[in-house]
Amino acid sequence: MADLGFFEGHRVELIEGEIVEMAAMKDLHAVMMGIVAHTLEQAFRGCWVRSQLPLSFIKDNEPEPDFAVVAGSPRDHLGKGHPKTAMLVIEVADTTLRFDRGTKAALYARANIAEYWIVNLVDMCVEVHREPKVDAIFGCRYMSITKLCPPATIMPLAKPDAPIAVADLLP
Repeated sequence: MADLGFFEGHRVELIEGEIVEMAAMKDLHAVMMGIVAHTLEQAFRGCWVRSQLPLSFIKDNEPEPDFAVVAGSPRDHLGKGHPKTAMLVIEVADTTLRFDRGTKAALYARANIAEYWIVNLVDMCVEVHREPKVDAIFGCRYMSITKLCPPATIMPLAKPDAPIAVADLLP
């Protein structure tokens, strides 16, 4: 449907088989996209820092996270479709905080994304989600969730030699 132009002018993503319209981007969110992109590109040299591009890792789902860090360069992915996994997925959240903590976190855990961060603009912190697990009672979720505020630093699982200051991910 997207290829036929049905969603032209709309920001949408496929979540659990439903087309979900993404919230309009406020000024702060737009600025944060630049700040976070710059920080990730410095820390993950040699990786592709994708911004608001689809991931195809679970049937009936094609989320477009604010950031996904994938192995290799864009040229390495030519002709292979959207990446099926990511080393790190990040959502910048203000109005979408509840959705990012709930639906998105469960989706990324189900896809076995080892590390998922929420740049929480409401509380001015970064929520680091790790240890994805399928749980018979609670469904898919992250077993470890840590909220970090400045002056803390994060040691990304995929790049432990590249610590990132939480302050560098916030306004």
